[in-house]
Amino acid sequence: MNGDAWADGNNRYLAASLHWLRLKLRRLAAAANADVAAGRAPSTQVVVATSAPAPAARTWWSGRPASSAPPPPVLEASAQAPPLPQAASDDKAIDAAAAKRADAAQIEPPPALLVLARRLGLDAFEADTLLLCAAAELDPAIAALIASAQGQASRASPTFALALQLFDDPSWDALSPHRPLRYARLVDINQPGATPLTGAALRVDERVMHYIKGLNAIDERLASLFAPSGGDERALLSSSQREVADAVLHQLKVVGARSQIPLVTLLGVDAASKLDTARTVCEQLDRHLYRLPLDALPAARADVENLARLWQRECLMLPIALYVDADELDGASADAAASFHTLVSRDLGLAFVALRQPLARPLSNSLAIEVDKPSVPEQHAAWLEGLSSALPDDDAARGAAALASQFDLSLRDLQHALALGAADDEQPRVDALWSACRQWTRPKLDQLAQRIDARATWDDLVLSDESMALLRQIAQQVQNRYKVYEQWGFAKSMNRGLGISALFAGESGTGKTMAAEVIANALQLSLYRIDLSAVVSKYIGETEKNLRRLFDAAELGGAILFFDEADALFGKRSEVKDSHDRYANIEINYLLQRMEAFAGLAILATNMKGALDLAFMRRLRFVVQFPYPGPAERKRMWQRALPSGVPTDGIDYDRLARFHLSGGNIHSVALNAAFMAAARSTPVTQALLQASVRSELRKLDKAVNEAEFR
Repeated sequence: MNGDAWADGNNRYLAASLHWLRLKLRRLAAAANADVAAGRAPSTQVVVATSAPAPAARTWWSGRPASSAPPPPVLEASAQAPPLPQAASDDKAIDAAAAKRADAAQIEPPPALLVLARRLGLDAFEADTLLLCAAAELDPAIAALIASAQGQASRASPTFALALQLFDDPSWDALSPHRPLRYARLVDINQPGATPLTGAALRVDERVMHYIKGLNAIDERLASLFAPSGGDERALLSSSQREVADAVLHQLKVVGARSQIPLVTLLGVDAASKLDTARTVCEQLDRHLYRLPLDALPAARADVENLARLWQRECLMLPIALYVDADELDGASADAAASFHTLVSRDLGLAFVALRQPLARPLSNSLAIEVDKPSVPEQHAAWLEGLSSALPDDDAARGAAALASQFDLSLRDLQHALALGAADDEQPRVDALWSACRQWTRPKLDQLAQRIDARATWDDLVLSDESMALLRQIAQQVQNRYKVYEQWGFAKSMNRGLGISALFAGESGTGKTMAAEVIANALQLSLYRIDLSAVVSKYIGETEKNLRRLFDAAELGGAILFFDEADALFGKRSEVKDSHDRYANIEINYLLQRMEAFAGLAILATNMKGALDLAFMRRLRFVVQFPYPGPAERKRMWQRALPSGVPTDGIDYDRLARFHLSGGNIHSVALNAAFMAAARSTPVTQALLQASVRSELRKLDKAVNEAEFR
């Protein structure tokens, strides 16, 4: 039956049901009025069954039965009720109306009220009670009859007592908190003060009333919290990710056929890939996926319980699935975490939970699936496809290799970068894409570390030939990672250590930070200095969380991590004497693991190489020494300290090189002397430089030999 035909049939069934209900109400109202006219109290004695017969397969909370009909389409329709007979109290007329109602129910799919009753496990009395509540909203004439039957002209809302009198096989437990009418919030009970339950006004839930009428749209109370995931946007998954989605589908079919549908936990750092995996699964199951952010959960436990019940009910009305975005659960408040666990402990039908890593307290009935980003070859193929239309084959291949080796993006993020890179030009260019990727990956790291504007070049460095060779080798390895790891096959035999870690060891001011800037500038990468005060926390477990967020953001690529004063964070593990030592060692162990698994370039600078943990030293690929500069190095530093635009007069660089200053100190001396010359409107002279040297030595608490200044 098509949608229009079903809507007409559903309206005919409702019209027949309302006609049958009018007759029963008129008969009951006539009896009540006769009692009043005779001076008798209206009869309210009814025979109530102690329990309702158990309907078959009463598992409405565990999802729509596979054999049930699809939910009715969203269609507007109307139909006129048949005229009432003259003798509304005639039992034969009621029986005839009941037969006509039963005949109108013979459509496929069945009328909405019957579909709802079957899916929620309502017995006949409960279904008729729900009809009574809906009829008071749909037909003003029935509302008047309800008031008359209850003996109060102002009481148009039906009560449970009226339902017990009106329908056959009444069941007292129909309004039990555990029966569907109340548990699924099908009806609202207005019970002020000391009003007995039987005398409380009943009102059908608005969403349920619309469903019965044939209007099937998600409850507005849920629509304000849940957002459709992606709308008409197509899910983007690589081949390896589609295999993961297929595995989820297989597990759902195997496990779901035997028991309750499991909660699917999607683990991984990439939110876009996890969401697209869930969307792909739902597309195969013909379900619409709705996304619930963690911060949208109510704080009160009762509100969370009500939300869960509304969602359970909605799952039986619409083919939907839930996606709980809990990636930031570890940083959430205690109330938010409690609300999350309350929600996911309920049976939510087909539901996905996105997490960065498994929880310390595992979720019950959960199917955990790891969702990784596309592999490097898959990202390379996507970049190559985006560049092949704009560049020659060789240039496109080199550009794709460079982008795939440095940036680790989902296909959706990669698509955004291609669109951003081609914004100013119809065809994407490699340099524009490189800048677009850096812009795309920067925001997350900007919140966790300090970005350094790298301007220094190779010409600015004054180091030994050996140290310079090591620095250039570091840059070359970053540039050629794709060729060695992927094209030459080293990645297939390595499960970790694909990144590059280097230690810059030397005294303060010997050029460690400048060397990091030079490499970042040469590779066109962002340089981030890690603020140890923002990473290390006195609270147990917080340091690991901060490190995890930092490395997860850095894994996107386009950045170099620079740990200054690394001995404070990478120090030697201590002997465990108390719980503080144990947790401090856990932090170091976690840091060592993340450093080894990090795919990018991490540079550590330390003034005390001997303070570093030996286990960490073994994991370093490069150790670059930054010795204190000798006279020859200091002379070259002095010659480069003053830019070409600075006016100078009579500077003796050999004499300046005699002072024991590091490169950082020499830069400070030159800058201070330049300001003194500018204030006097003179060139920078030897005297001004020596005066600035004297101040610098005193600042460093070094002895000042006046003979050296004469």
